[in-house]
Amino acid sequence: MVAMSNKEEVDKKKKIKSYKDLDIYNMSFALAVEVHKLSLQLPKFELYEQGSQIRRSSKSIKDNIVEGYGRRKYKNEFMKFLIYAQASLLETQTQLDMLHELYPDLKADIMRKKYNELGRKLYNFITFVDEKWET
Repeated sequence: MVAMSNKEEVDKKKKIKSYKDLDIYNMSFALAVEVHKLSLQLPKFELYEQGSQIRRSSKSIKDNIVEGYGRRKYKNEFMKFLIYAQASLLETQTQLDMLHELYPDLKADIMRKKYNELGRKLYNFITFVDEKWET
């Protein structure tokens, strides 16, 4: 990761006026929609088991990012919810692993790659907030 200058750090924070300005929110929202649609392709008996679980975990990522952002004045609270988002992301990844094993025709491996990218971005944002965020 390339180190940012103080001016770049200030500019980055100034650009964030809403949770909707966060790449991690926008990406997690779009992926939750994709997961929702993907889960509806499962066999009927899985819609309320595996399907419901992955829908909840994928939506929890974006929800925790938003709730953390709402508490951004309190850095520890912000961090706590970003870590919850990261945990939900890991849960979603394991659900996708299971879907890939059980239903290879669903192409869950494509979603796994997208969630890996989101995981990297979320990790980098958590690091940024931990090291540079000032209230």
